[in-house]
Amino acid sequence: MTLESIPLWVQFAGLFGLFLLSGFFSGSETALMSLNRYKLRHQAEQGHVGALLAQQLLDKPDRLIGLILLGNNFINVLITQLATLIGFSLFGSAGLAITTGLLTLFLLIFAEVMPKTLAALHPERIAFPASHIYTGMLKVAWPLVWLINIASNSILRLFRMRPDVNGNIALNREELRSIMHTTGPHIPKAHLDMLISVLDLESTTVEDVMIPRNQILGLDMSEDWSEIEEQLLHSQFTRMLVFDDNLDNILGFIHMRKILPLFQEGKLDRKRLLQAIRPAYFVPESTTLAQQLLNFREASRRIGIVVDEYGEIQGLLTIEDILEEIVGEFSTVPMSHSREIQEREDGSHWLDGATAIREVNRQLDTQLSTDGPKTINGLIIEYLESIPVPGMTVLIDNHPMEIRKTRNNAVKTLILYPRIDRKQDNNSDE
Repeated sequence: MTLESIPLWVQFAGLFGLFLLSGFFSGSETALMSLNRYKLRHQAEQGHVGALLAQQLLDKPDRLIGLILLGNNFINVLITQLATLIGFSLFGSAGLAITTGLLTLFLLIFAEVMPKTLAALHPERIAFPASHIYTGMLKVAWPLVWLINIASNSILRLFRMRPDVNGNIALNREELRSIMHTTGPHIPKAHLDMLISVLDLESTTVEDVMIPRNQILGLDMSEDWSEIEEQLLHSQFTRMLVFDDNLDNILGFIHMRKILPLFQEGKLDRKRLLQAIRPAYFVPESTTLAQQLLNFREASRRIGIVVDEYGEIQGLLTIEDILEEIVGEFSTVPMSHSREIQEREDGSHWLDGATAIREVNRQLDTQLSTDGPKTINGLIIEYLESIPVPGMTVLIDNHPMEIRKTRNNAVKTLILYPRIDRKQDNNSDE
């Protein structure tokens, strides 16, 4: 029995089947390579058999590609031979040219573009079933695939390439941030903001979030005992800083839980108060928040004194300050009732000059620069390069800022107006 004796309809049926196989090889290759590696790893850890097999195949991409191309090229050769036979049977010698043109078009559409497009749109639906097939095929065709890989990898080594080294799929912080922004509705926005804030801890330093030195409150042991008792009685803090005369002579911290029982029993005096002081814990201002959070845990501390490179005291940092960078303010007071930021009827906001720029950006969704000064007062003074006066208005990052009150060469209060769109403003002028 010769090929010419096979009925024409059988030849067409065989050609159709070969096209399906070619499309399978092309589409499954695209599907496997398009799989999300992180999602695939998660599905494999959850026990998904298809995902586990696909992960095993992708761990050795040279073997997988060799197997797929071996099968695809073998099928395409059969398609060419069979299509040539059909063309010659129908049209004679002229059928060879006709077959070549039609075969190129059909292979491109039905064996390449269509299956690969479908696989790119639905990679898991195709890759997981295909991984079962390829796992079995790899066991059968392993000797041939091994020879092909030996030859191709040897050539790659001539060009100083290492095909045996797996690609590194680890992400840096910015890449991970980009992935988080593409999660869509799968993660609530509040949770997404917290995840992104955790990443920001690596780029935010202690200096960015500390309580400035001029805002630190504490007990001055050089004052009269009656004044110290009054401060203890009305303190809103669980831990208080203790110093002697000024902040350059810090004695440490006291925990209110330890001294309040003595205070209620009338047994608290200056000597017992000094005995209850725990030595201060000092923090370099350049430490990142991520590292400082670990440092607090290792030292079993919740509060520290921030110092610069010369050992000068710059401010105070608590573990709550770091946590607020992740989850936001712990206060139950609405933003509109905040002492530092108050909204006005026209959409502008009253600001305290000592308000941190990061806090303004967080609450008002602005994009004021945080590379230099840390407070609104510092930002204005740096911009003007002089001390502002009440009534002056400056435009910083397209935000009009009207200075309303100054004190001790610093901006006390101001009004921050909504951002001006320069393009819209120019269009209105025209």
